[in-house]
This record gives sequence, C-alpha cells and structure tokens, in this order.
Amino acid sequence: MKENAVRYVCRECGHVENKWNGRCPECGSWNSFDEEAAIEIHKNKSGQTVMDGSVQKLSDVPYERSMRISSGIEELDRVLGGGVMKPSSVLVGGEPGIGKSTIMMQMLNALSLSGSVLYVSGEESPSQVRLRAERLGLDTASISIFCDTRLETLSDTINRIRPGYIVIDSLQTLYSGSMTSIAGSPNQIKVCCMELSLLAKKLGSSVFFIAHVTKEGAIAGPKIVEHVVDTVLYFENAETGMRLLRASKNRFGSVDEIGLFTMDATGLHGVKDPSAFFLSSRGRASLPSGIAFTSVVEGSRTFAVEIQALVVPARSGFQRIYSDRIDNARVSRVAAILQKHAGLNLADQDIYVNVAGGMKLSEVSIELALALALYSSKEDIPLRPSVAAFGELSLAGEVRPVSFAERRLKNLLDMGFQEVLSADSKHGLSIESKKVDNIKAALIAAFSARK
Repeated sequence: MKENAVRYVCRECGHVENKWNGRCPECGSWNSFDEEAAIEIHKNKSGQTVMDGSVQKLSDVPYERSMRISSGIEELDRVLGGGVMKPSSVLVGGEPGIGKSTIMMQMLNALSLSGSVLYVSGEESPSQVRLRAERLGLDTASISIFCDTRLETLSDTINRIRPGYIVIDSLQTLYSGSMTSIAGSPNQIKVCCMELSLLAKKLGSSVFFIAHVTKEGAIAGPKIVEHVVDTVLYFENAETGMRLLRASKNRFGSVDEIGLFTMDATGLHGVKDPSAFFLSSRGRASLPSGIAFTSVVEGSRTFAVEIQALVVPARSGFQRIYSDRIDNARVSRVAAILQKHAGLNLADQDIYVNVAGGMKLSEVSIELALALALYSSKEDIPLRPSVAAFGELSLAGEVRPVSFAERRLKNLLDMGFQEVLSADSKHGLSIESKKVDNIKAALIAAFSARK
C-alpha cells in the first residue's frame, strides 16, 4: 500500500470509496464522505489476513463481580444504572453552560477515594480548572490534570500513570497526528474516541467524554461515536432551571431512568422530591381552567406532573397545535378522540399545551389527563384540585389500563390527591380510584359536581 494513502468513508453508513463522491451509493446521503488515512492490513505469504489476539472460551474470561463503583452523586448513579462500571466509556452531551464539566469534576472528587483520577482539559487552562474546583469546594489535591490534547501524548500519559477514572473535556479538542484533518472533524473525533475507549478497557479504567452538541441537540461528530461508547448521556435544561440527565444508550443499565439536578454556585445537587417542581398549582383552593394532573413513571422514579392546555379560536380557521413538551401527534390524536366521542369541536381551534416545570412527557398514560385539560380549557370548566387521572386513550374512545398503576396511585396519594380516574380501580390504598371505561364516562366523573 502506498505511503500516506487515503480513502473516503461515509459518516452516515460507513461505506468506503477510493475517491470522493458527492452522494453515497450505499445510503444515498449527500456530502457525507470524509477523507481518512487508509489502514494497512498485514497478510501472510498465503494471502491470509494476520490478526493479533488469541481465542479463548467465554467461561475462561476473568472478571470482577463488584465492578460498579458509586460516583458519589446519587442522581448520576441512578442514570448510569447503579454506579460507574470499570472498565467502560461514557459520552456526556449537552448545551454549553448546562453543567457537564461541573458534574464531572464533582464525580472525580468523589471517585478519588477509590482510585486515581485524571482530568484532561482541552478548553480551559489549569488555573481556570483549579478556580472552578475551589469554588465548588472540591479537594484539588486529589485530582490530577493534563492539558495536552494530542492523542499520542495523552495515550502515553495514560499508559504511564494508569488512572482508574478519566474525564476528557472535551472530545472535540482531541486530535491525532496520523490524521490530516483538524481537531473536531468527524474523522478526528471517531479515531480519538475509539483509541481511548479501547485503551481504557485494556487498562481496566473508566473514561468519560464530554461532547459538544449541534443546534438540533444531537452530539456533534459522526454517529459512529455513539456506537463506540458503552453509555450516552444527555443533559437537558428545564424551564425552571432544573437539569435533566437522560441515558439514550446504556449497556450496563436501563435507559428509562432520569436524573434531576439543580445548580448553584456550589455545583449540581440532586433533587429528592421532583413533584415539588412539576406541580405549580398545588395548594390552591381552586384551579384555573385547562389544568389537569397525572403521574408518570421514569425508571424507578414516580412523580406527579401538571399538564396545562389552552384552547382558543384559530385566526386562520384551521387548527394549529403548539406543544414542545408533549408530541404534537399525540395532542392531535387526543383532540380528534374528544371531537369524535365527546362532541367537543376542536377543528377550528388553536391548541397550546405545556407541562409545568418543562418536563418532556412521552408516556401513553398521560393521554387521559391531557384530554381533561383540553376539555377544561375549551368549556372553561376547571377541574377539582383533588382530582388526578392517568390512562391511555384508544381511537374508539376507550380508557385503557397502563403499567405500574399501583405505583402511580401511591404517588398521587402521597401528593394529597383524593380522587383518581383510571381504567383500573383494584388496589389496596386509601384513595378513591374511580374506574372509567371511556372518555365520556371520564368527563362526567371529572366535571360532575360533588354532593
């Protein structure tokens, strides 16, 4: 193979060409080919590929039964699946200033009690990092810092000191001298991430990559980076200033868990009672129109939320839906069910839907409460503050049961609700749960006057 030979790889599907193409013949993507150095494959005299490594039985592979270590941050442990796995690689993405570097510093400070830690800074000077650590009240003597972003130098340093936990801040600042592209390019990001992930697993270390995000909210760089690492975490910023940490991929735990944080001058702090952030109208003697309450389940956590709806005549005469926190298609479907099975005309109305606290909801269990909020706003009839509801709505107008009904009921009981509308009334809790079979029965039960 010629020296300095290059090839062109599609960042979307991985298809390889010897020359640049405007359109990938494999997946059809435009302008997706990136130049990279070709890797020489060694072959023996018979033409067979020579591969390093050995074959062994899976039962002979050594492993530790207690490979999971607490990060010292309960909410982070929850999202990771119980703690930091060794070895592993984790990608942490989020908007600038949301707290990625802060939570990684706090984590390293706690993990320093169980092993050596290394913070690799490519965006800040050592003095800037120290100032932030002291502001957070961390033990600066327990954290080692390295400020060279050359992959070869960084790999040599990691091999020499063998840290148990590594944070790369950020992945986009790393670059390899073997690549002709600049730091932050798709090829550089891919090569650096793969090399460090393999090195961490070889040494039995855990490596965390902090990554930038695009304006669409996706992690910048080739999609293959998310396939290389074991876990992908995303930071989101709710309207109340709360930070939400979600896992979109987790080889060592569930992707249903979320971590909730507040941030102040001393760092990020876990939220013990999330319902307090999501129930802005609780404690009132009466509610305004368009508000309904429900209970959602996120992994092992259950909490009550408030759904807000505003229905007003459309200026154009055609229905428009504005909903950032609940999918527009779900709002449109619930509105159609109300129009068909409850006689509520929403075809010429503009619909605005929000969730108190900025929480994004995707569960089907919220559909009954959403329907109650829409009906309440359109008819200008407020719900009683003691009423909550959960259930899935079928296109035939039926209220269908959802999973974890008893957990939801217990949560609503703890929050002070006295009446719950759902498709199942069988439980052993001291709360009035009224079974409703269809949307008409639910509307009658929710808005009928109490004797």
